[in-house]
Amino acid sequence: MTLPTPTDEAVRAAASAIVEAFAATDGPRYFSLFAPEATFVFHTEPARIENRAAYEAMWTEWVGDGWSVKSCASSAPAVQTFPGGAVFTHSVSTSVSTADGPESYRERETIVFRSDSAGLIAIHEHLSPQP
Repeated sequence: MTLPTPTDEAVRAAASAIVEAFAATDGPRYFSLFAPEATFVFHTEPARIENRAAYEAMWTEWVGDGWSVKSCASSAPAVQTFPGGAVFTHSVSTSVSTADGPESYRERETIVFRSDSAGLIAIHEHLSPQP
């Protein structure tokens, strides 16, 4: 069986949907773009987040504590496609509101996508600080 290779445009659209949902603090839409078994590595967290449900629980707690995204802008995107999926990397500038006041970040992000019958679904997200 030959796995389809996604187009560059499809990968960019899938990544854009993730950024847009995150920027809107739209948890249901954001998490629908990740597979249940997706993993997450964030430099702000002490350990890898092992699945979408664990991240959703953290997100719910953050929002309950007054966290929300005020802006999220992507720049310098790059796409690598392969049969069955793709890797998307970019720089991201994010501003959030917290109970302790506003915070801003400049980070590099990698999102790994898998192709399935419905299109592309994210299976891994990694954030690291932008030097």
